[in-house]
Amino acid sequence: MAVEGLGLSTAQIADLAEFLTGRQLVKEQIPAAAFCAADRERAFADPLAKPHWNGWGVDLGQHRFQPAEMAQLTAEQVPKLKLKWAFGFPGVLRAQAQATVAGGRVFVGSSERRVYSLSAETACIYWAFDTDGPVRTAVSLGQNGSGWAAYFGDQHANAYAVDAVTGKLLWKTHVEEFPGAVITGAPALAEGRLYVPTSSMEEVFAGNPTYECCKFRGSIAALAAATGKVLWKSYTVAEEPRPIRKSKVGVQLWGPSGAGVWSSPTADLKSRTLYVTTGDSYSDPAAPTSDSFLAFDLETGKLKWSQQMTKGDAYNVNCGAPAEMRANCPEANGPDFDFGSSAILVELGKGRRALIAGQKSGVVYALDPDQQGAVLWQRRVGRGGPAGGVQWGSAADEKNVYVALSDVAMNPVPPGTPGARDTALGFAAQLDPKIGGGLFALKLDTGEIAWQTPHPGCGDSPGCSPAQSAAVTGHSRRGLFRRTGRTLAGVLRRGWPHPLGCGHRQGFQNREWGEGAWRRARWPGSGHRRRNAVCQLGIRFFGSGPRKRASGFFG
Repeated sequence: MAVEGLGLSTAQIADLAEFLTGRQLVKEQIPAAAFCAADRERAFADPLAKPHWNGWGVDLGQHRFQPAEMAQLTAEQVPKLKLKWAFGFPGVLRAQAQATVAGGRVFVGSSERRVYSLSAETACIYWAFDTDGPVRTAVSLGQNGSGWAAYFGDQHANAYAVDAVTGKLLWKTHVEEFPGAVITGAPALAEGRLYVPTSSMEEVFAGNPTYECCKFRGSIAALAAATGKVLWKSYTVAEEPRPIRKSKVGVQLWGPSGAGVWSSPTADLKSRTLYVTTGDSYSDPAAPTSDSFLAFDLETGKLKWSQQMTKGDAYNVNCGAPAEMRANCPEANGPDFDFGSSAILVELGKGRRALIAGQKSGVVYALDPDQQGAVLWQRRVGRGGPAGGVQWGSAADEKNVYVALSDVAMNPVPPGTPGARDTALGFAAQLDPKIGGGLFALKLDTGEIAWQTPHPGCGDSPGCSPAQSAAVTGHSRRGLFRRTGRTLAGVLRRGWPHPLGCGHRQGFQNREWGEGAWRRARWPGSGHRRRNAVCQLGIRFFGSGPRKRASGFFG
């Protein structure tokens, strides 16, 4: 049922749940005590003039790096950080969205189909906005008329603008009709336009051998930030899907497909260009624009150039099934080397520039955006794989790009094994505690490794992985932050790790801090696959919550 349910609307899911259980589905109500008191309402005038972290990459170049006056936190302070507050998301198993921090507020989406505006000081709620689907994107703040708007996307391919002070809906635009289309990359806001990327779960739908795989094509849409009107929309695969062949079970197969945009776009105002990176193809024939850097005209959406880093990569979930069930797997059969990272636009000096992004192949690439994407250098940092290599993003300053390595490994285990989890293919597996992880500093101009540091380790925590899949966050007081399966680690520029109190050893277990299940959570060992950290006002903000456990957000 997991595959069949992915394409359903919120109303359809509710109807199905009520039919199966015989009970009316009621969304958990927020108790009045969880909201900020009226006399604690704070002014929100010009929030970006003060210390803030806005959107995914904090700037249009997606650097994920801030000056010290914004972060207000030194690397020396990292080992001394203590839990200030914790906020629980009710009824869900994971927290995947990165926070935006501005004007003394935290804006964060959730898998429970809500976006919250919280007090950065206490985590009381200013407002909670109900969405049609789960929200994985970061929130981008921008002026809208005389006020401020919060922009984001959901897992049903809807883009939203809500009043940043009140949470009132300003507009909602459905950017992609394909069932299972999702927005995981944060929409990028530039010069009155919102650039919205789409990917999809069709790669998972294909795990069903009776599914007609595959017809989805990734896209990028430019919306008027004031109204939500679609100004242009461009697909990452120019050719529309066509019938290719019948599968061995007689089901029609389609292609080309895929090349979803999983990450936030990069806006280059100098050359009037929008850059995105793409994922793999889902079916044969593999598209020439999958696993690629693409450059679109900011004004028209016309493709300027593309540079493919892995050719012939067509893959879907069915490729991991036993041979007798493998009906939808493309003949190419992988290697599943998506780009999940945004391209970082950096200056190299003497008028030269580069676009840098890491791939699931374990290779980091630098391209020349002013020479049709010509490759400047490439550097292998890991072995790569379907869940390996570089996953969700890197950070860059004026000298280096900082790259976290996943290379996660899972081993089949008997059901009920401590730390085991269910897989999409129906068997139990456990994360390997000795494989994966590490942080690399690569020189911007050459890709040479300036330094590297190993993962901080898992200890004896069952089901832990040292893999570091989430994006790196950095600031100029010699601080870098990355995730592991057990800890949030602060890293000095030389690469010395300092674990923070995020694992079960550090006392987050069975903590309660409010009335009822609404503000209550339990963490018997938290995981951090895509819960990227941000730093503001001397506080680290991050989400937590693996499968089969409660989810929450920490400050």
